[in-house]
Amino acid sequence: MAEEGERATVAKRAVSTVQRNDIARWPGESPIAPGETRNVTLAVSESYSGMTLRIPLQIRRGPKPGPAVFVTAAIHGDEVNGTGAIRHLIQSGELQLRRGSLMLVPVVNILAFDRHSRYLPDRRDLNRCFPGRPDGSLASRMARRIFDEIVGRCDMGIDLHTAAVRRTNYPTVRGDMRDPTIATIARAFGTEFVLDSRGAAGTLRREATRAGCPTIVVEAGEVWKVEPTILEVSVNGICNVLRALEMLEGTPAVPDHQLVLKETKWVRAQRGGFLQFHVKPGEIVRKKQLLATITTLLGEERSVLEAPFSGVIIGMTTLPAISPGEPVCNVGKLPRGIKPATLRRHRHQDPQVEQRVVQDLASNVVVVEPSDRPAGNEPPAG
Repeated sequence: MAEEGERATVAKRAVSTVQRNDIARWPGESPIAPGETRNVTLAVSESYSGMTLRIPLQIRRGPKPGPAVFVTAAIHGDEVNGTGAIRHLIQSGELQLRRGSLMLVPVVNILAFDRHSRYLPDRRDLNRCFPGRPDGSLASRMARRIFDEIVGRCDMGIDLHTAAVRRTNYPTVRGDMRDPTIATIARAFGTEFVLDSRGAAGTLRREATRAGCPTIVVEAGEVWKVEPTILEVSVNGICNVLRALEMLEGTPAVPDHQLVLKETKWVRAQRGGFLQFHVKPGEIVRKKQLLATITTLLGEERSVLEAPFSGVIIGMTTLPAISPGEPVCNVGKLPRGIKPATLRRHRHQDPQVEQRVVQDLASNVVVVEPSDRPAGNEPPAG
């Protein structure tokens, strides 16, 4: 009952939020009526030849008033797992809104997407340029246009990301949990782990939240791929949020055991060499547990990497070769009082889904048992 009351409060708050722009009125289009779904485009820049560059998006309106929610993907043009999830939602006949409005944007950074790149042609990171300026650089102008026309029409948002190139992320939601709306939709999304963080300055989620549009980020999977299990997790999570906002029928399907992480640490290589992993993405580890062994090409041990604290592997490199200082494993610290052995017994409510996610994300990571690590001397001190 308490959870239902909280969802109702969030939904009411979202409805009462003053919108700077009306999601039903799109430039050059007739008004979008309640119950209508329409594909539209947003002009974000111009090409070298002077052609207008537009991003496609879909707007869905429920028959009754309610919150307006955006779902975006590919702000980094090579992060297309979210693109696949949004396309799946668009093509699905199951997404029948009861109330409110939904804006689905499969690709935000069309210039980077067309180049299979994370960055814009001028090498700027679009996700460090929000809210942008109309008289700024290419990235800043695009950011301003996107911010005004997408964030400015919505009450809250979900931004889908993956790990950077040569890395993979176990599905986690990230958001500023001090904001009650973010806390509600972050938990409703349904990942096992939520990372409490504001985000870097200039990111869409941080600047949108500052502007009164609470936004969460989902980090899952790898670049240049649409991974079936990541798609499944993303689609289910988006629908969970819409259910929490009473925009879809039903109640969110969330894990029985869900933790908020406040601290993470990348464990970096101390020596160069070839990696042998002893853990997988999503694995619960104890402090000092062996994460990876670094060897020579002939298999002689050079260095070992251990967990700095008890936690969960939320990110990993997918490259088997490493040089000193490069990140290997991203460990999220377990909250005080949570023991690894206890947490292992309370994983996702659907173990089959969890197992598929772990297996898929580990498909490019060769894992060996700690007992199989090669024999050798510890590297000299210093």
